[in-house]
Amino acid sequence: MRKEYDFSKGKRGAVIASPGKTRITIMLDDDVIEFFRAKAEAQGTGYQTMINAALRAALNPKQGKAAEDRPVTVAMLRKVLREELHQ
Repeated sequence: MRKEYDFSKGKRGAVIASPGKTRITIMLDDDVIEFFRAKAEAQGTGYQTMINAALRAALNPKQGKAAEDRPVTVAMLRKVLREELHQ
């Protein structure tokens, strides 16, 4: 390792930019974060992705994801199987 490095031409931020996304800092209540983390873990997705989807649905409620477009989770599959086997 060198004893000294030159960072005079260094830039702050992500190494690879995400097109169509902007990094921000936002303060959310702890219970809101915990709700989305738990829900995301149950559905096998990221909590930030779920928060983004909730914000998008609030912008235009008519464009919310249809039930057919959502991924099937283990909990949902168990619920459907129980309903079908019960009949």
